Amino acid sequence: MPADPTADLKRALRAELRERRRVRTQTERERDTAHLTENLQRLVAEHHATSVSAYLSGVDEPNTRPFLNWAREAGIRTLLPVSRDDGLLDWTTGDGESEHTGSIGFPEAEGELLGPIAVNDVDLILVPAAAVDRTGMRLGWGRGYFDKTLGSMEKCPPVYAVLFDGELVDDVPRERHDAPVDGVVTPTRIVRLRRAPNP
Repeated sequence: MPADPTADLKRALRAELRERRRVRTQTERERDTAHLTENLQRLVAEHHATSVSAYLSGVDEPNTRPFLNWAREAGIRTLLPVSRDDGLLDWTTGDGESEHTGSIGFPEAEGELLGPIAVNDVDLILVPAAAVDRTGMRLGWGRGYFDKTLGSMEKCPPVYAVLFDGELVDDVPRERHDAPVDGVVTPTRIVRLRRAPNP
């Protein structure tokens, strides 16, 4: 099978970013979590969102959990993804406590499954990412679940990737199936981007 230079570039960049995240100190993590939570709250307010699609963060990811607790207490309906064998995502509101490690190795909430189309009703989508470039192209973690979801939505609400500072970069490798985002949220800022068309 011939080498795929784009896939190779993606793998190398993911490995580098994963290592950078892994070596962050506890002090850095706590500081970033507090500021990220504030910015996510501000983004929800700016979009007057009463329903949000988000996700349970893993150990080395930007910590979304305080934001999810806040959203639950504020009465904001929050959908969380559950991976399926067919490459699509189901959604659940979860119970705020129960979770398991999903088939893609990331935490997933437990609760009543609402089906893939439940996400069509949210006002704002927050997605994980390894990096995003200035045109809004997102580098995910290689399974394609969010690319498929975003690519299949007829009327997609604003989509923001959640990153650490330094992960908004000039350029990321892209393939035809990669879905762009409208902006990024980091511990220090909210950046709106001009979403690039798919090639």
